[in-house]
Amino acid sequence: MGKRARAAIAALALLLPAAQAQADCTRTEFQGSSFTYCSARIDDDLRLFLYASEGEVFGNFRSIDEALAQDGKRLAFAMNGSMYHPDRSPVGLYIEDGEELSSLVTREGPGNFGLLPNGVFCIEEARFTLLESRSFAGTPPQCRFAAQSGPMLVIDGAYHPRFIPDSDSRLIRNGVGVSPDGMQAFFVIANTRVNFFEFARFFRDYLGLSQALYLDGNVSRLHAPDMRRSDWGTLLGPIVGKVVDAGDATQ
Repeated sequence: MGKRARAAIAALALLLPAAQAQADCTRTEFQGSSFTYCSARIDDDLRLFLYASEGEVFGNFRSIDEALAQDGKRLAFAMNGSMYHPDRSPVGLYIEDGEELSSLVTREGPGNFGLLPNGVFCIEEARFTLLESRSFAGTPPQCRFAAQSGPMLVIDGAYHPRFIPDSDSRLIRNGVGVSPDGMQAFFVIANTRVNFFEFARFFRDYLGLSQALYLDGNVSRLHAPDMRRSDWGTLLGPIVGKVVDAGDATQ
């Protein structure tokens, strides 16, 4: 082994701890666009948040962190978790801690949510599930947390049939995908403006996921304190986040 090869390996070894420390969220480039993706395993404490104990909408990441701090917890990462009405109430199915707060919608309608097929992201006891909404209605799993949104980005490895590869509708978008074994969920936000096709392509061709769901666009935000990032803006509706002990630097 030459000196250059040994030096390269030594340099890589020095970088490994830093890479592991940022394991929750990673920024990367793909097909000329920039993305950040965060991952959670089924044994992580992944939750959906909407209403605080006083019945008010959390609306932002800081309010959730302040509530979690009372129990010695914090957000490892979080992002807006589904679409919502002007009063921040969910559009479509929303289940929080086993309680259904909003009902499933299976009809076609206006906007991205009604661009069928749409879908439901579900956190079960032993797996993550991402199902097309009408399939979910036929055989609903037992979800501890669930959020409906739309459109589906990737369905059984295929792109949504209405996506146009060269569409000029470009936004900062975010979404979620689930690994084939249901053990991991991947939350993605585009750092540069992308169309639906480009966004779906990242899930399928970069992350290798056969199921992915659009969460929202334009209002999309990420909270990733270990990356020194916490996007801000108008109040949000449902928020999805991974919870860890406040003293944990990384998980």
